[in-house]
Amino acid sequence: MKHVPQIKIPATYMRGGTSKGVFFSLTDLPEKCQVAGEARDNMLLRVIGSPDAYSKQTDGMGGATSSTSKTVILAKSQQADHDVDYLFGQVAIDKAFVDWSGNCGNLTAAVGSFAISNGLVDAKRIPENGHAIVRIWQKNIQKTIIAHVPITKGEVQETGDFELDGVTFPAAEVQVDFVAPVDSSEAMFPTGNITDMLDVPAVGEFSAARYSVTMINAGIPTIFLNAADLGYKGTELQDDINNDEKALARFETIRAYGALKMGLIDNIEQAAERQHTPKVAFVGASKAYVSSSGKHVKADDIDLNVRALSMGKLHHAMMGTAAVAIGTAAAIPGTLVSQAIATGSTQFVTFGHPSGTLKVGAETKEVNGLWTVNKVSMSRSARVLMEGWVRIPGDSF
Repeated sequence: MKHVPQIKIPATYMRGGTSKGVFFSLTDLPEKCQVAGEARDNMLLRVIGSPDAYSKQTDGMGGATSSTSKTVILAKSQQADHDVDYLFGQVAIDKAFVDWSGNCGNLTAAVGSFAISNGLVDAKRIPENGHAIVRIWQKNIQKTIIAHVPITKGEVQETGDFELDGVTFPAAEVQVDFVAPVDSSEAMFPTGNITDMLDVPAVGEFSAARYSVTMINAGIPTIFLNAADLGYKGTELQDDINNDEKALARFETIRAYGALKMGLIDNIEQAAERQHTPKVAFVGASKAYVSSSGKHVKADDIDLNVRALSMGKLHHAMMGTAAVAIGTAAAIPGTLVSQAIATGSTQFVTFGHPSGTLKVGAETKEVNGLWTVNKVSMSRSARVLMEGWVRIPGDSF
């Protein structure tokens, strides 16, 4: 019986923020996978274990959730004044599809660590002790991100006492700065409005509706809605949403029609080919709730509650890129996010999510009636889980 031997590819399995994924150096990939295209996509699909009709990714490295079905390709940067080029691929679970349309903010926290440990950062830029400032060029969205990576005795420090809700164990804190996530040539609010009305047709038992929305391009294209308009409190956990197929169908329809209004797609059918973006999130006033880990979050601990969906499911915590959108919108008067805050717009906001809380800060300004954001900062953590080789059948790509 003929068979195709497996090949092995150098890889590192890493957690970054509340996500984890398989990291590669570009030059370690098979030659025809070093360029964008079908071969690269097929390779990554096989590594992760997709498409999987059972939605388990048992025969791959994926964890069968949007947070754990991720891949990263890194290389020495081709951009001036940058250290590393970061390319992110969101791998679908039950479809043969890799979405390259956006960034993963959580895994960004691991990019600097990987880059230093794998020789992608000039050794002169790494202190003996302190923090290495890693300048990241995010290729998917063509933006600069700065990671402040803790260094001890010349090596990346991964352990520490920083606690991040959504991650069980403490680790070393990594500050991540998203620099000018909306540049001057882009529209932060693609329709020109801070709030809009979005018409959504009937979906199953849900009648056609007009929803008040804030649609923003910051970190990642995001559609914000009011929790109350959807019949929610804003304190929901994953099981409240993800076990309701009818609700998920409504969210996907909202996402599709929002993408069309934001100009991200030309027709509704294209939404199925762009699963990673835009994100859909709903906001509510600060209310007490018990997180998925049993943590009691008090109303006084937070400024508002935010719940967000990723790849068709409610996220277990909060996507880093969506947190950029939240922080930006919180700092701009009139958005649905700032309206949900009792004190109105604020430069620093702490919001509740299913796993706990997160603080994010944004520097925004209005010039000639147009809003822009200089920087959005938050703290995450990262850790190598396994390194060596990943194996796939030789005919996978």
